[in-house]
Amino acid sequence: MGQYFAIFATDKPGLQALRSEVRPAHREHLRNPYPHRVVVRLGGPTLDSGNGHMNGTLLVVEAMSLGDVQAFLSDDPYMQAGLFDQVEIRPWHWGLGNPELRG
Repeated sequence: MGQYFAIFATDKPGLQALRSEVRPAHREHLRNPYPHRVVVRLGGPTLDSGNGHMNGTLLVVEAMSLGDVQAFLSDDPYMQAGLFDQVEIRPWHWGLGNPELRG
């Protein structure tokens, strides 16, 4: 399909209640990204090392371009709710553990 991108997003402090409220819509967006041409290959929340609370998001997506990833993220309910303090998108090469590269 395209290339891989790693997305690192860090929540603004003190917004655990907002994260919980918006999480069902966020999860639906990841599973059904229409109309975006993005496939979420893996993802999950990052956790605070002290108390284990969710404090961000890590995603690996496949898309044709960085612009496609940016458009996908702009429609993410977490982004629209203002949950994230910082978001970083990096092109990524999936080497180890990639099921397409067995052998």
